[in-house]
Amino acid sequence: MSRFRMFPTPAQHGAMLEQCRHARFVWNLALEQWSMWTSDKGPTPNFGGQCRQLTAARAAFDWLRAGSQTVQQQALRDFDQALKNFHARTHRRPTWRKSGRHEGFRIVGSQASRIVKLNRKWAQVLVPKVGWVRVRLSRAIPPAGSYRITRDRTDRWHIAFAAIPPPILAPGTGEVVGVDRGITISAALSNGELLVCPGLSETEQVRLKHLQRRLARGRRGSNRRRRVRAAIAKLHGRAADRGKDWVEKTSTDLARRYDVIRVEDLRVARMTRRPKPRHDAARPDQYRPNGRRAKAKLNRGILANGWANLVTRLEQKSPGRVEKVNPAYTSQTCSVCGHCAPENRKNQAVFRCLACGHEANADVNAAVNIAAGWAVSARRETPLRASPKREPQPATSA
Repeated sequence: MSRFRMFPTPAQHGAMLEQCRHARFVWNLALEQWSMWTSDKGPTPNFGGQCRQLTAARAAFDWLRAGSQTVQQQALRDFDQALKNFHARTHRRPTWRKSGRHEGFRIVGSQASRIVKLNRKWAQVLVPKVGWVRVRLSRAIPPAGSYRITRDRTDRWHIAFAAIPPPILAPGTGEVVGVDRGITISAALSNGELLVCPGLSETEQVRLKHLQRRLARGRRGSNRRRRVRAAIAKLHGRAADRGKDWVEKTSTDLARRYDVIRVEDLRVARMTRRPKPRHDAARPDQYRPNGRRAKAKLNRGILANGWANLVTRLEQKSPGRVEKVNPAYTSQTCSVCGHCAPENRKNQAVFRCLACGHEANADVNAAVNIAAGWAVSARRETPLRASPKREPQPATSA
């Protein structure tokens, strides 16, 4: 998508929030109808039936009729697509949309093309029931048949046009690069480059800790606690923006420089799950320590470095040129002689082979193994690194 920042006036801000409330109400109403429907009532109403029910509801309630019919119908369309994805087993079950977390609506059809460019930096979009809203131009607006307006937790409005950009063409040099993802070093390349995803600075981390302490002392429902929560959300949003910007720039750079990009085949969603509770057999009402605090810190590090987002954007920008390699023992295997042992990796940063004495950065050594596509079996047996065109040799008798 192509996303742009919006700058509504205070009156437009309230009008767009009202549109978000209407879209959220229609979605939750459709979800409630679907979840509470029983078999004795016949088939569940489809999108057309729900649109007819929406027309009757708009005729009965003035506050619903005051909103945009396009916004409310697109909420039903989104819910219908969510149901199709759920039944196709590609997505999870549709959930409730909450205030302050799911703020947004979609515009389609001829209304989505009402965009006027003011100058090189600014444009304006005619939002139904809202008016002309200013948009900051960071790139050219692509031709699209629809757009979605969203509001994040830091009270910023964005407009995203549903236009898929063309993939990045391969340079044609035949070069292959391996990418090893980590916590301290976000991405280590097989050519020796070490890339770090930027986050909050030391000053911002101190301020975040100070604000979290103020939040813990605040009284629930007070205005001061609300302001502290907004300040914390602003810091978290700043860190998320920096991470997304780093992922976009890094993925674009790798797609332009290399023909083949090899990464570890990691299941990040499973890796970042919280540990299961451990029941105490001696005390049924108690639980044993399960290391959830250490695991939570590891999960935060993985998510902050954008492991999954980096690979996803690489696959989208360079389709067919991203290869996933088995990650087994890539950090313990020497990239020179192939010797595999846990003792080869001295610590987080230093790799020293016990067999040949090769010494290098541990992440770079793993990236070289990933670039070569070398995998080690569960027995830690390194496959023979011979040419695949070599004829098989007869076995010698003892």
